[in-house]
Amino acid sequence: MPSSVQELLARERAAFDERTPASGRLYRRAAAVLAGGVSSSYHLREPWPVYLERGEGARVWDVDGNEYLDFHNGFGSMVQGHADPVIGAAVAARYAQGTQFGAPAEDAVAVAEELARRFGLPSWRFTSSGTESTMAAIRIARAFTGRDALVKVAGAYHGHYDGLLAAGGVEWGDSDALERLILETSPACVIAEGAMTSIGVVAPPPGWLDALRELTQRHSVVLVLDEVKTGLTIAAGGAVERYGIEPDMVTLAKSLGGGLPAGAVGMSPELARLVADGSVPQLGTFNGNPLSMAAARASLTEVLTPEAYERLERLGERLRSGCEAALAESGVPGHAVAVGSKGCVRFGPEPVVDNRSYRNRRDAELCELAWLWSMNRGLFATPGREHEWNVTVAHAEEDVDRHVEVFAELAGALATRPRSGSARA
Repeated sequence: MPSSVQELLARERAAFDERTPASGRLYRRAAAVLAGGVSSSYHLREPWPVYLERGEGARVWDVDGNEYLDFHNGFGSMVQGHADPVIGAAVAARYAQGTQFGAPAEDAVAVAEELARRFGLPSWRFTSSGTESTMAAIRIARAFTGRDALVKVAGAYHGHYDGLLAAGGVEWGDSDALERLILETSPACVIAEGAMTSIGVVAPPPGWLDALRELTQRHSVVLVLDEVKTGLTIAAGGAVERYGIEPDMVTLAKSLGGGLPAGAVGMSPELARLVADGSVPQLGTFNGNPLSMAAARASLTEVLTPEAYERLERLGERLRSGCEAALAESGVPGHAVAVGSKGCVRFGPEPVVDNRSYRNRRDAELCELAWLWSMNRGLFATPGREHEWNVTVAHAEEDVDRHVEVFAELAGALATRPRSGSARA
């Protein structure tokens, strides 16, 4: 008799626990001194997180010595791959010259020049994280407009800032609801992604980004495009380049620093004047840190080249089409989505188009099974998602093909095993 998904889960959990005992021991040690045993709540999973020891190129190794092809890549922040030698050489050279002065250095100027070229906004300030970038953007927008309210997309994550952690908001793609909310609240800004990444990957529906820009301009609302995840990963100039949107501000982080903490805020001249004249203090001891800026400069000018983006696009499409073919062959309902280096598989006959449709059909057991299946077969994956990937310039075609092979095995198992009970979450 075929096994149920619950039986598959039990088997994969047992295999995972057997593969990762050293992570279990380290977790118990960490729990005594780190809240929850981790440094970020996103690292948590039952019965313990996987503690990594090292990474090189497209691969990582955990403390048990297990080797994985990395398709998690720090939530997409390592689009350059691990331990890139060009970035490493720049960091080593900078370290020998000093890493922190609390004073400006030339690399920050060069990075800002390249970001202005890529994103079309003339003025920039640096931060140390995505949360800091979105906080700074909102502060500037509030000062510019003299208003306090803000509007966000339902289900979108823009950092662990209280004002942005609200679950509510306008549904992705609903321009009529967006206009009603703008009229009701008279916000300082609307903050949104160019492609929604908090619920897997959801590309913008036709007309949505145009409506976002037109409505904010018509009602004198600042448009903040959060490119913390999409910037430098779905195109050289992120969603600004890929979709042609022209925001008032852009926020960056994650992949900017080539593995080191770095964030940035790009601004129109009108908004930048408030920062330049001190009306809006934008401060931070580590803003434009020389070590992070050296890594960012090397990454932008020598690693994330036009050829690199052609490669990312090609690998992402190869992965997407391979997963689509696996679904078709197995007969499991679902579809695959890819935007640049990012992509995911959605199980089920209906597409996910916004947060409501995502929450209505998210299957917690299937998410865990997909993650465990990948991990137990040597693919390091993002936990808590149905099946998600981030490719890097370090991945080869055979790495992508291995990913597709593992997914095809999962699809085959799902095709021959009935569900038992309810697994909705």
